[in-house]
Amino acid sequence: MRGVILVGGEGTRMRPLTCNTAKAMLPVLNQPFLEHMIRYLRENGVDDIILSSGYLPEPIERYFGDGGRFGIKLTYVVEESPLGTAGGVKNAEKYLDDLFFVFNGDIFADIDLRA
Repeated sequence: MRGVILVGGEGTRMRPLTCNTAKAMLPVLNQPFLEHMIRYLRENGVDDIILSSGYLPEPIERYFGDGGRFGIKLTYVVEESPLGTAGGVKNAEKYLDDLFFVFNGDIFADIDLRA
């Protein structure tokens, strides 16, 4: 399955933690929050993920690379200027087919994606 994770926000409400770190890269239990999310999605059958980013995309790309070490395929799309939720999905459009999930990169929900 394919999914888009929106990780473009600046996280202004979390300042000063996000002055130099993307919100999705803030550590939770010694791992970036986004890593927990990616592992959860993989466990639920999402193995092709597009990360739609804007704010501080380089550290995200350096850390996750092509996704191979997590057992997934990662593709990156970067907003030149903030486009909001729909804009982040629109940026990923060329990588999407008829069935895909969209996730906000700063929330975690324990749901069965295969249901």
